[in-house]
Amino acid sequence: MRVIGVDACRRGWVAVSLEVSRPPHRTPRLVAVRMDGSLATVLDQADRDTARIVGIDMPLGLLESGWREADRAARGLLGPRRSSVFAIPPRSVWAEMSYPAANRLCRELTGQGFSVQAWGLRAKLLEANQYLEACEHPMYEVHPELAFGAMAGAPLDYSKHTAAGRELRRELLARAGIVLPASSSGNVPCGTGSPPVTDTLDAAAVAWSAGRIAAGQAIILPDRPQRDSRGRQITIRY
Repeated sequence: MRVIGVDACRRGWVAVSLEVSRPPHRTPRLVAVRMDGSLATVLDQADRDTARIVGIDMPLGLLESGWREADRAARGLLGPRRSSVFAIPPRSVWAEMSYPAANRLCRELTGQGFSVQAWGLRAKLLEANQYLEACEHPMYEVHPELAFGAMAGAPLDYSKHTAAGRELRRELLARAGIVLPASSSGNVPCGTGSPPVTDTLDAAAVAWSAGRIAAGQAIILPDRPQRDSRGRQITIRY
């Protein structure tokens, strides 16, 4: 079966497609690495209609009030990488047009503000959640640092923004059978023709987790999921 992992980059989205088998597993086969400015387009290019599962490194599902327990649970597992998981505020906060206004509303609704780094997700977060409303195939939220931690047996010590961290992530993927093309070996800026390495590594880890989701082997956070206004579970899988 085919699965897709997607990660956001500065100018759009990176998608990694894998062919995976049902248990007992054969080694996953890399199908393609693609990049586009639109989530719908990059998934069209990645043959979303033939994919059983799409995983995405972007918060899916927003609460009307309070904080997402999935984010709290993920941070609790990630040790030195916990800062890679942002606390995601309620739905109405994301309708504001500026960070100061959004932060004020967040404080009114929750008693706390939220980070400007999380606000930086706004455009991609809204695009992903709008796509989720319209898509007809399963799409799940995945966090790549949880995936890499599962591959390694513990949270990674090195950031993906260091050479040692990128090399370690590439080695973990290779051990899992996912060998990325040589064009992903450097830290290439998005929009130059090749997907940036850190986002490609993350998308590949998300695809690895999508394979686990398809096989019914993924870990789901939290144990007792919250639900959004449409009754859908708000979870992170890996």
